[in-house]
Amino acid sequence: CFNSIMVTVIHTKQLVSWMRGHEGAVSSVSVHGSGRYAISTSADTAQLWDLDTFQRKRKLNVRQSVGIQRVFFLPLGNTILSCFNDDSIFAWESDTLFCKYQLPVPDEGPRIHYKAFAVTRDGKILAAGGRSNLLHLWCLDTRQLLRVVQMPPKVRTVRQLEFLPDSFDGGASQTLGVLSQDGVMRFINIQTCKLLFNIGSHDDAITSATVSPNGRHIVTIMDNGSLNIYSVQCLTQDYNKPPPSLVKVVSGGECSALTMKVKSEGVQRPAKNSGRRVKTKVLRPPAVPMTEDKENELPDGLNKKRLVTLLKAFGEYPAKYRMFVWRSLLRLPENHAAFSSLTDKGLHSAYLSIQERYPIKSHKLQRGLQRVLSALAHWAAIFGETDYLPLMAFPFVKLFQNNPLLCFEVVSTTIVNWCQHWFEYFPNPPLNVLSMAENVLAHHDKELLQHLIDCGVTSQLYVWPLLETLFSEVLTRDEWLKLFDNVFSNHPAFLLVSVVSYVTCCRAPLLLCSHKEDFEYFFHHRNNLDVSSVIKETYRLMESTPADIHPRNMLDDFQPLTRGQYPVFNKYPTYIVEYQSQERERIRQQEVDYLRERQAVQELRAKAVQRQAEDEAWYTQQEILQQAEEKRRDILQQEESKLAEQRTRLTAMKRELKVKELQLMDAARRRFLKQQQDQRLTDLHRLDEQIQRKVCFHFSHLPVFNIERRDSFHPFILCGVSICPLLYIMGCLYVLYCI
Repeated sequence: CFNSIMVTVIHTKQLVSWMRGHEGAVSSVSVHGSGRYAISTSADTAQLWDLDTFQRKRKLNVRQSVGIQRVFFLPLGNTILSCFNDDSIFAWESDTLFCKYQLPVPDEGPRIHYKAFAVTRDGKILAAGGRSNLLHLWCLDTRQLLRVVQMPPKVRTVRQLEFLPDSFDGGASQTLGVLSQDGVMRFINIQTCKLLFNIGSHDDAITSATVSPNGRHIVTIMDNGSLNIYSVQCLTQDYNKPPPSLVKVVSGGECSALTMKVKSEGVQRPAKNSGRRVKTKVLRPPAVPMTEDKENELPDGLNKKRLVTLLKAFGEYPAKYRMFVWRSLLRLPENHAAFSSLTDKGLHSAYLSIQERYPIKSHKLQRGLQRVLSALAHWAAIFGETDYLPLMAFPFVKLFQNNPLLCFEVVSTTIVNWCQHWFEYFPNPPLNVLSMAENVLAHHDKELLQHLIDCGVTSQLYVWPLLETLFSEVLTRDEWLKLFDNVFSNHPAFLLVSVVSYVTCCRAPLLLCSHKEDFEYFFHHRNNLDVSSVIKETYRLMESTPADIHPRNMLDDFQPLTRGQYPVFNKYPTYIVEYQSQERERIRQQEVDYLRERQAVQELRAKAVQRQAEDEAWYTQQEILQQAEEKRRDILQQEESKLAEQRTRLTAMKRELKVKELQLMDAARRRFLKQQQDQRLTDLHRLDEQIQRKVCFHFSHLPVFNIERRDSFHPFILCGVSICPLLYIMGCLYVLYCI
């Protein structure tokens, strides 16, 4: 188990990047259709990578109790599907990682525990299976479960799902391959739910399988380590038993492969009661007649003379087979070991900062250009000092960006054959080569040449810009490919003559130019010119140019690169290159020292700035603290003033309360005294009433005296005074006494 991803080049086995970040083992990797992004999945996390920079962009973490089952891109879109261990499936936008929707988890039926997934090429149907013989088919447009497919009882666990594409289904595949735990891969129709055919058996179990993009072949890895390739066209003819594999590679022994062209009616199936294998016939290309020139024989059964005839008839090679034809025309040796030894030396010092001189948006293309230029510089020292080499190699790097070996060999072959004598006057332009082109132009168009001379324009201005860029600045991609189809199919002099034909075909606008700046602009920008007319004119000049000035007689014939090791390239003034290399190294060392000193000065300056910033921050902090202290003092003073006012108000309030309390106490005392007085008055009245009653009662029982006779003596009448008040007083005293 590995928790990191290694990215290597297949042909060279060179390690490009090592992407780390997973704590657990990486279970799957999904690449976006554009090839720019990839998603790696482990049990605890999923990470989104940028394949141009090999840097991590986003990271998805989940709880350990949930766990991630698989995360992958949907085809034809920017949607990411993620499935977790609880069978929940979410769809995310790859740019913003915004959750677009979630597929509902089926409530009915047993839980499947999703382990395997497959999506149709149009991205509309999702098939999911796991620890069950049931398959769920989801419609991603409606986000609903379409149907549940039940596999045969022998299927207990689904290990892998693969849709079998068809050329006429428009991406909506109807055939689904189901690899189960018994090592048998069964192919069913998802609409009719019928079993179409199966491959593998219990004795010869399948470990994993994959389907070719066009759906014509199925490649399986067997349990015994062998690799089987099946023809889908033959499998669909008989659903009972699969045919024998077309190619079988046995691990641990020598690899043997049969190169065949198989047709549907040409494949014979073995008899059901026979265990013999059908004899296959190896189809070989027809032999080239012995009468043809030996120089026209090319690798892979091609013939240069026939290719040139085809090229002259159609003007260019088919785009589908252009790279194959170029490899045959240039007779590339494909020296993997020699190229690996060059790339193992690393990046050349001359191209460490090439992105500053030639900025390219695509990081992948920039790394490819840097790698090829470094390999050329390690092959020959002059290529580390050639300023125009990136301009020359860039079209090929862009064309062969996925195969650096072929790119290196195409560029080196072009330099060895079509750039002959270019480096004899290094570092100056090749004056001898420019003189060849000027002589051809003088022979075919003296008027145009005289106009260029009158305007002060030399061959370094109208020939060299086209040669050093190989026409890449003045032609479009298709025009450039069409031109180099003819360049690689002819003598190395064809490139030099094509420069002259380009100038002659543009004679009308060139005759109107009179300033040197106009000519410089003209030969560094695209112009309205038909490249077919340039090619036609080149063939005419190749035939009509006299032999004494024809570049064919001054340039050697085509020589391919040697096999095993690349040839020695020393056709340049070595002392100048060595001197320039030493000067470059000295300048580089001075630059390193300068950068080191500047780095030290910058560090000191940074420290001084940091110290100044810290001092300013300290003073600012002190000012802030002082302001805060003043504010706190103002706040305390305000609080003390408020507290004094509150105390004054509280004292006044207490005084008022005391006065009110005294008033209430006085009122209560007065009320109490009044109540006592009223009570006493009430008691006195009651006593008066009792006295009156008792007085009346006693007087009612006293003897009655007749006082009407004034002349008689009465004891109670004294000196004419009435006796009644006295009697009243005496009665009261008597009553009080009695009481």
